Amino acid sequence: NNVGMFNIIDRLLLPPQRSFFLFGPRSVGKSFWLRRHFSSAPYFDLLNNAIYLELSRNPSILEAKIGDKPRGSWVCIDEIQKIPTLLSEVHRLIEDKGFNFALSGSSARKLRRGGADLLAGRAVTCRLEGFSFAETRKLFDLDAVINWGSLPIILGSKSETDIASILSAYVHTYIKEEIKEEGIVRNIEPFIRFLEVAGIVNGQILNKENIARDAKVPRATVDVYFSILEDTLLGHFLPAFRPNVKVREQSHPKFYWFDAGVARGAAGLLNDPVDSMWRGWSFETLIFHELRVYNHVRGKNRQIFFYRTGAGSEIDFVIETKKKMLTGKSNIVCIEVKYSKKWDRRWEKPMRLLAEDNKIVVVKMFGVYCGADRYYFDGIEVLPVKTFLELLYNGKIF
Repeated sequence: NNVGMFNIIDRLLLPPQRSFFLFGPRSVGKSFWLRRHFSSAPYFDLLNNAIYLELSRNPSILEAKIGDKPRGSWVCIDEIQKIPTLLSEVHRLIEDKGFNFALSGSSARKLRRGGADLLAGRAVTCRLEGFSFAETRKLFDLDAVINWGSLPIILGSKSETDIASILSAYVHTYIKEEIKEEGIVRNIEPFIRFLEVAGIVNGQILNKENIARDAKVPRATVDVYFSILEDTLLGHFLPAFRPNVKVREQSHPKFYWFDAGVARGAAGLLNDPVDSMWRGWSFETLIFHELRVYNHVRGKNRQIFFYRTGAGSEIDFVIETKKKMLTGKSNIVCIEVKYSKKWDRRWEKPMRLLAEDNKIVVVKMFGVYCGADRYYFDGIEVLPVKTFLELLYNGKIF
């Protein structure tokens, strides 16, 4: 059923012309994407125990297994982080044989920890996430994405009970295979307590002292655990935008899970109805996901922030479209996101205040909400969520 769904959904990410890493969380479709784009290439799946054992014992056998191929031929290795030492052999084959490699994995952490060079700049890095609006279009269901996320493995599911069990299994498999078996943390119990707290604080400014207390772990361990979530691509920090460093602006980052459904699974809330506050954070999680996907697949590579003053007024997303230089000011686009069917003009105030700052140039301001009407209020465009996402992928937001 899920494979059938994949067949009708084209991913936005296109393969580069030269060797690349493809990183992404578990179960977002990396293997399927590789096999679809490189159907005739030799394919080594390191989850296959026989292949894993042969190549881990003797990485230099890779060349013999590839065989006599012309320069420029493609070779795929799936789950490359399982054998970090294989990268030295890949490096040699790129240099000596002129092969191109497509290397997928759900973590760069083990590659770095294994002392492996990430091919010294000979491979670009691509990222694949859960489905985006531009990929699902007609299948896009805002309520479903806010409640359950957009992992490909749940798209064909018929009931919420099915989805809840899939997401629960996803979190448990992550703990078992990514954390326990890879030996990333010595003691798994504190990490499981931390995961639940981290799921609950999705989309919020991090107070690591409180998280340490709630998870019953030392404060320094919280930093390590968040870096594990980031390295295994389960979440992303959203840094604070600080145009006036001397003013009392928020400097702590927010943390967003890559998928609202996985955050709900980690928080242990799959069998409980979620409240409107949780849905608000899930809505922000969705918009941040779409901004990241667009930013990456369109090669924009712009920095994304949030902004909060010392007085507590906040703008959900600030995108720096032009960096500050000696002769020019930083240019930004502001986006305020509200899980509401009606737009309240008071929500515009933080963006208008920031636009008055003479140290930066606010190029565009948007409000995004769940209503049906589009408004234009003196420099701020207020858009229904689907309209906003259409404009985003058409290049009209940044």
